[in-house]
Amino acid sequence: MHICRLRGYELEKSQSNTFEDYFNRSEVTFREDGAEKTLHVLYLRYFEESISAYTPYERNPIFTVPGRDVYFRDVVAFVCLLQNPGFRHRKRVYINEEEEFRGYFAHMDFTKLPELFAELEAKGEYHLSSPFLFIRQPS
Repeated sequence: MHICRLRGYELEKSQSNTFEDYFNRSEVTFREDGAEKTLHVLYLRYFEESISAYTPYERNPIFTVPGRDVYFRDVVAFVCLLQNPGFRHRKRVYINEEEEFRGYFAHMDFTKLPELFAELEAKGEYHLSSPFLFIRQPS
């Protein structure tokens, strides 16, 4: 699998009677078996108020690579895709339960993320040989 793009953004109200400003969207675009796909993960913005509960990071941006500040919302869809391979066949995922959200981050090896984003910035894609590279292995 080749990771082509990782990005996230805060939704803004498009109409005064909507709740879009309570949500963030994270996207991972990847190429697998010759087809390019994008997974969109919509989740409550409230979850970002407790970044340190899910990750070793304290605040946004969570880290910086040459040419880019990386925010928590930039990694959410990637983490979900790694933790649930079935998401490769979906276009959209909605997460509104904090326990479910926390579960996606429980076994992540966050030390590899800067390398991933650095390669994305430098080469325009990242070859993911195995999702296990980003999952903490039991000692």
